[in-house]
Amino acid sequence: MDRATWSSRLGFVMAAAGSAVGLGAIWKFPYVTAQNGGGIFLFAYLLTVFTMGISVMIAEMAVGQISQKSPVGAYRFFGGISWSAVGYTGVLCGFLILSFYSVVGGWTIFYFVKSVQGSVITSDVVQLRRVFEVFVHDPFEPLWYHGAFIALTAAVVLSGVQQGIERVSKVLMSLFFLLILILIVRSLTLPNAMEGLVYFLMPDFGSISARMALEALGLAFFSLSLGMGCMLTYGSYVSDDTNIASSAAYVVGLTVLSCIMSGLMILPAVFSIGLDPAEGPGLTFMTMPAVFAHMGGAQFFAALFFFLLFVAAITSAVSLLEVVVSFLIDEFAVSRTRAVILMTALIFILGVFASLSLGIWGGYTLFGMNLFEQLDYVTCHIMMPFGGVMISLLVGWKIWGPVSRRLSGADGAAYWWFGIFRSFCRYIAPFLILLVLVFQHVRA
Repeated sequence: MDRATWSSRLGFVMAAAGSAVGLGAIWKFPYVTAQNGGGIFLFAYLLTVFTMGISVMIAEMAVGQISQKSPVGAYRFFGGISWSAVGYTGVLCGFLILSFYSVVGGWTIFYFVKSVQGSVITSDVVQLRRVFEVFVHDPFEPLWYHGAFIALTAAVVLSGVQQGIERVSKVLMSLFFLLILILIVRSLTLPNAMEGLVYFLMPDFGSISARMALEALGLAFFSLSLGMGCMLTYGSYVSDDTNIASSAAYVVGLTVLSCIMSGLMILPAVFSIGLDPAEGPGLTFMTMPAVFAHMGGAQFFAALFFFLLFVAAITSAVSLLEVVVSFLIDEFAVSRTRAVILMTALIFILGVFASLSLGIWGGYTLFGMNLFEQLDYVTCHIMMPFGGVMISLLVGWKIWGPVSRRLSGADGAAYWWFGIFRSFCRYIAPFLILLVLVFQHVRA
């Protein structure tokens, strides 16, 4: 079976950027930045992304490009049967993440619909919190939106790499940056918005702490969609003549740009009306409509914002579904249509249980967490760091020869940064990722 490929490097870069630029860039980055000192956290985040983050991304993409296989096949190709377990972990991680990510994606559709209707445009934060809680606790309504979101994701993946993922990613990522730019302009023109802008961009180096640095490391790693096979899978569709290093740099650059733009969009607006920017995950769904209620054209800007959230969510969801679909295609020679239908159905079913665990089944917990929280914890705090460590060790120690040859220039010469890249893969990235993993569990 001939393997699909991207029609151009632009298509690959936009699809990979869409994978990395998910909901986290819009709702997680701003509140985590606010909780950890604003500008100094942004500085630490950028430093980490452009060192460890780009190293792990190049490693994943290179392994995919050389092997031309999905995660299980790629690890087996380079390391044998024992290493294929790492690939299975990545596929399982993508499957589990999408099961609860699709539920959150459904929330974006719900809020977009309600914004168009004008029913969530109010400055009463207590009322907005009540709307959110009533919705997620409903046993049926969130499931309809969850189903709609995963169905739209499946439709894109069903169309294939070029006609589905690549074409949609080009359009949606362009639309993403256009929409967020419009909202930034509106946010910065609000009264007292400069207070939020200064907090976000001006670092206070006296606020540096070990905990803040580790938080930046963790967010940088997860915001780039590393360690779960997405970049490896997308890399496997890249032609041999595509420059992986520069492509990874573009993807990282677009991801960082989206995070900074989300901070410029949200933090000045939140500061303008005196809300707590460190509200947490609820900042998006519980407080942002209150921000728009203070704007002229509130209904329009609220609908625009939640459509932006939907765009960010579905581009990441597409990459997650492609990981598990490509696994079935490569390992079992299943047709794309059957693979998409099977995996979408299984993901939807697990997502139903995850959604209900926030409502009528909320009393059933394990280790103090409901199913939704358990899926989030296991994937983001265990499986993704494990994948990041293993891809770094594979490239740094086991297959440095073929990777370095693939990354070399046209004349076969090594670039000046090869030594730094290898050091990150061999020592620095595994150590720092494990440090984050240990820190998260000690803190918990």
